[in-house]
Amino acid sequence: MDPYKVIIKPLSTEKSLRLMESENKLMFVVHRAATKQDIIKAIKVLYDMTCTKVNTYITIKGEKRAFVLLSEPAIDLATKLGMM
Repeated sequence: MDPYKVIIKPLSTEKSLRLMESENKLMFVVHRAATKQDIIKAIKVLYDMTCTKVNTYITIKGEKRAFVLLSEPAIDLATKLGMM
């Protein structure tokens, strides 16, 4: 799957900001058909960061979200994306 179609947008909610500070995780809305391996490759290509773990779930509204654990500081990427 194309890396530019995998990640739709980063999420900036209270929970995602708390996870970013405490556990070095970022939350993204991803394409419904994207696999965990697609998400890892997209993070590597788009943001030049390495992921160590990805957890996904589908919300009641039908959108797929991914919690991405980064090996580098997540605050750097969040600042680059304009979340902070």
